[in-house]
Amino acid sequence: MLAEKHADRINKIFAKYPDKRSGVMDLLYLAQEEYGWLTEDALREVADLVDIDPTQAHSIAGFYTMFSEKPKGKYWLQVCTDLPCALRGADTFYRELCAYLGVEDGGTTDDGLFTVEQVMCLAACDRAPMMQCNFHFHEHLTIEAAKELIEKLRVQAQPETQEDGGA
Repeated sequence: MLAEKHADRINKIFAKYPDKRSGVMDLLYLAQEEYGWLTEDALREVADLVDIDPTQAHSIAGFYTMFSEKPKGKYWLQVCTDLPCALRGADTFYRELCAYLGVEDGGTTDDGLFTVEQVMCLAACDRAPMMQCNFHFHEHLTIEAAKELIEKLRVQAQPETQEDGGA
């Protein structure tokens, strides 16, 4: 499915590298973006695209923390709680975020929209508390700002309704 749906992106990825195998990380990102996590089928699909054994794709995905081999919410929220960030309030921020979403560490909301995890070092110590949402940084956060972002994401995730002419 990736090859058909994202042929242009895949060709651009391959164009950046001297051989197909070098594109494996970019294709794992693409697969995770498409499916929400790296399923066995997705790992096989990436392996086929770069001409490696599926076991190799699996071992690469398992090594790097930015890849998930289990289901996540549509929005993957990661909060750094390493010591420098904790000193800037990240621990308290993380607890308040979990409480607001009604989940424990690593949990996913009942609606399947948000998975929240604490991580070690996102290289933004001076901008903590910070949160990465699907690999996009949100920095200098307050719990109020995070709640506002979450509610915007909830609205975006709602299926679009079609105009029915006022009927």
